[in-house]
Amino acid sequence: MNRVLYFDCFAGISGDMALSSLIDLGADINYIKDQLRRLPFDPFHMHVEPVVKQGMSAKRLVLRFGDESHMAESVDSSHEHSHDHSDGHSDDHSHDHSHDHSHDHSHDHSHDHSHDHSHDHSHDHSHDHSHDHSHDHSHDHSHDHSHDHSHDHAHRKASGIIKDIEDSTLPERVKSRSVQIFRAIAVAEGKIHGMSPDDVHFHEVGAMDSIIDIVGVCLALESLDIDVIESSPVPTGRGRMRMAHGLYPIPAPATLELLKGIPLDDFVVEGELTTPTGAGILKALATRFGTFPAESIERMGYGAGTKDFAHPNVLRVCLIQRVEEESREPIQVLETQLDDCTGEIMAYAMEKLLAAGALDVFFTPIYMKKNRPGVLVTVLAKPDDADRCEDTLLKETSTLGVRKSTWSRKILDRRWVQVSTKYGTISVKQAIQDDSVIHQSPEYEDVAKAARANHVPIKHIYDEVTEVMSQHTSNQSKSI
Repeated sequence: MNRVLYFDCFAGISGDMALSSLIDLGADINYIKDQLRRLPFDPFHMHVEPVVKQGMSAKRLVLRFGDESHMAESVDSSHEHSHDHSDGHSDDHSHDHSHDHSHDHSHDHSHDHSHDHSHDHSHDHSHDHSHDHSHDHSHDHSHDHSHDHSHDHAHRKASGIIKDIEDSTLPERVKSRSVQIFRAIAVAEGKIHGMSPDDVHFHEVGAMDSIIDIVGVCLALESLDIDVIESSPVPTGRGRMRMAHGLYPIPAPATLELLKGIPLDDFVVEGELTTPTGAGILKALATRFGTFPAESIERMGYGAGTKDFAHPNVLRVCLIQRVEEESREPIQVLETQLDDCTGEIMAYAMEKLLAAGALDVFFTPIYMKKNRPGVLVTVLAKPDDADRCEDTLLKETSTLGVRKSTWSRKILDRRWVQVSTKYGTISVKQAIQDDSVIHQSPEYEDVAKAARANHVPIKHIYDEVTEVMSQHTSNQSKSI
């Protein structure tokens, strides 16, 4: 049985709307906050508050950054950093200001913000904000900011954000999903700005609130134990908005690049409905786009944006329990025989095939015509990657032809668990069938890292993990 999450993006999607809707669905906000605080982030306070958007009740995400002494977990705070950016959703698009935040408030913004601040502007910023923005900032921010930031929102490179996540102690699936989203956005931004994805500075997505949105969404999915993510077609809105580079179309260029290949909804609204962060989440994680699946919905959650439209500015998420008759999927098998390739060429070809999306590549010694020793190259690939792998075989080896056949394979469900040992925390991959663990194995990279750090043979780490897992299984049996 798979737990399926369906994003019903009838009013668009942004990072904060996605996170608040998942919390409303039942994701544990304390788990999300505890895990986020393990990352090298600025101190922050997070909660959700109930709001009503055009008659539809929902939860709105509230974030505040600053010194930890000000991080009182009070849901009654009325002046919170509430993601009120250009679309009311999140993502402060592509502001190329270098954010040396020395808030003397000589902004020259000519903000039409309508700033429903109701704060006395005691400005605990210490920012200096000498932005030299000189842009009109007609973004309709509707800032609810309490302006007690005391943080720089320093711009971060995509490669740095990804490294922080990969080096963290977050659950393995959370790390994988978070990295997929950041890479998708980096590729889109890199294409728009003509640079390598690794060199992209995440101006809007690199801001701390949007990083928290992305990683927080993946933690919420983990809290809900979501296996599959699907989505409705996506509305984008229309019109123009002012950014650091000038007047830009809606959807923003990065948003449209991310939505390439994803069906769009023709809901006509003046203003931005879908942000780069929201598009990145769908691009990286959703496996199907279409109408509601013809399956029973278990429960729903609603997450609000901050801007007011004539329609409810709300994202709806639905939890579906999907019973799979049989866990099988189609797979393409590519084969070719070679008798005139060197070992170096074969090794390089394998590397390129895996980079092209191959699930597996293996070589089998064979005898060919005239008793020549040769190699049978076998490549396993998903249907969408098979043509690319086939082209790689033709280009990188001496073959004159490649055979292709379609097979089906049965795969076990998989999950990651964290095991605490005297050598540190080790990730263990478990294979599941009918809610039972069939077999499990420690993640090699974690084991090797622990062995190096503790100066012990790698076998000791494997033995320790096995012993801890055995004790855990034994204790579970006794409790039953």
